[in-house]
Amino acid sequence: MIATRIVLVRHAEPDASVRDRCYGRTDCGLSPHGVEQTAALAETLAHLEPAAIYSSSLRRALDTSRPIAARLSLDPVVVDDLAEIDVGELEGLTWDEVEARHPGFFFWTTVPAGFHFPGGESYAELSERAHRALDAIIERHPGETVLVVAHAGVLRTQLARALGMDPTELFRLSVAAASISVVDCLDGNSVVRLLNADRLPSYL
Repeated sequence: MIATRIVLVRHAEPDASVRDRCYGRTDCGLSPHGVEQTAALAETLAHLEPAAIYSSSLRRALDTSRPIAARLSLDPVVVDDLAEIDVGELEGLTWDEVEARHPGFFFWTTVPAGFHFPGGESYAELSERAHRALDAIIERHPGETVLVVAHAGVLRTQLARALGMDPTELFRLSVAAASISVVDCLDGNSVVRLLNADRLPSYL
């Protein structure tokens, strides 16, 4: 049997409106640099000839996925469960404002599985819906290559699962804007072929 290859792509750099802020569901577009990153991604990923491209419904993900899809003569399939974590009452606050309102807040980066954003989601809830989305995609594309354009939170949960990491260790994984990670999935087992790269190596 042939593994299903999932190419996980984080959206390109978002616009300056969210810089140095806590944001999850803010529906921002891309910065000028992000637009350049997306063009480069389209060329980098074209030779993979994926069967499909899936995207979060948030604009920064769609603005990343659409040029890639156009280069591949595909249409992005929007999956709501691929949206970034809902940060609730912290949405749009600067990190200084977050710390002023919730002293000690930054501890959540060391115990994300147990942290619940006030008025929003927990990382456990994010993981559950992201797993559901990826499992459905894998089931739909046995033995094929597919692209998934999403967010750092979503991609960390999937990479952590593939690596067998404890949920409390999510933030040991760096997932940069416009980065590419590759996971091969077969019969419930996963092999991470590439992690947080800005280009594809020749062996892929």
